[in-house]
Amino acid sequence: MAITAQMVKELREKTGAGMMDCKKALQETDGDMDKAIDFLREKGIAKAAKKSDRIAAEGITNIQTEGNDAVILEVNSETDFVAKNEGFQTLVKELAQHLLKNKPTDVDAALAQTMENGTTVADHINAAIAKIGEKLSLRRFTVLSKTDNDAFGAYLHMGGRISVLTVLEGTIDADAAKDVSMHIAALNPKYVSRDQVSQEEVEHERQVLTQQALNEGKPEKIVAKMVEGRLGKYFEDVCVLDQAFVKNPDQKVRQFVESKGAKIREFVRYEVGEGLEKREENFAEEVMNQIKK
Repeated sequence: MAITAQMVKELREKTGAGMMDCKKALQETDGDMDKAIDFLREKGIAKAAKKSDRIAAEGITNIQTEGNDAVILEVNSETDFVAKNEGFQTLVKELAQHLLKNKPTDVDAALAQTMENGTTVADHINAAIAKIGEKLSLRRFTVLSKTDNDAFGAYLHMGGRISVLTVLEGTIDADAAKDVSMHIAALNPKYVSRDQVSQEEVEHERQVLTQQALNEGKPEKIVAKMVEGRLGKYFEDVCVLDQAFVKNPDQKVRQFVESKGAKIREFVRYEVGEGLEKREENFAEEVMNQIKK
């Protein structure tokens, strides 16, 4: 398979490795991006264990709560200028209110629903597009529910660049729940606890760490023990309960939550544009495009 400059660029962004190392990794794995990442990690070249896409698209995330229901959503725009536009922010709040009240199953179902003004959600967004002059889209949302004995933790970072909605069971301490959400916003875990990590993912990580240790020249008889120790660090990266609490690094999140007589049922973390590619455009061009509109 021909290895393109774009493939090398993408691998560099995901691993922090050098250009020639990325090119070699892609050549060795016949252009398979995931295998190339593993190849670099096994060689000790990749600087980051997490495989995360470049965050690029503009827009905003938001959270609205009402009683025992809450919604977290992301609405995208083409530029950061529009994301700060009052009309755009009003649209986001209107969509949040509709989603919270009607609880559609997915984005397609939401777009087909009728809002209080008599138009469909899709037409309401199109009207905003016509007024604002830029493509807008409802990208995703999640509606969560709780009981009277639980707490929502709603945290927005940088005006909605990142939003986290957490359900804390067994306590009505909203401040504690918000602290957990703040931690999740900062450290970006993927799971609540280790039992949520699939055996397939754990085994894949074990294989990568084993090959990495062997490539470092470690004796085979101690590799297995080393790998289990490194797996513990992996769980700290991906499981919130295993992480040191950002507000008190001497305490694990698990300990903080248990001190409140509670447990984390679930959380949703949205970061604007994660997994989306941004148009290649510099700031000056963006300004000129706004002036022309």
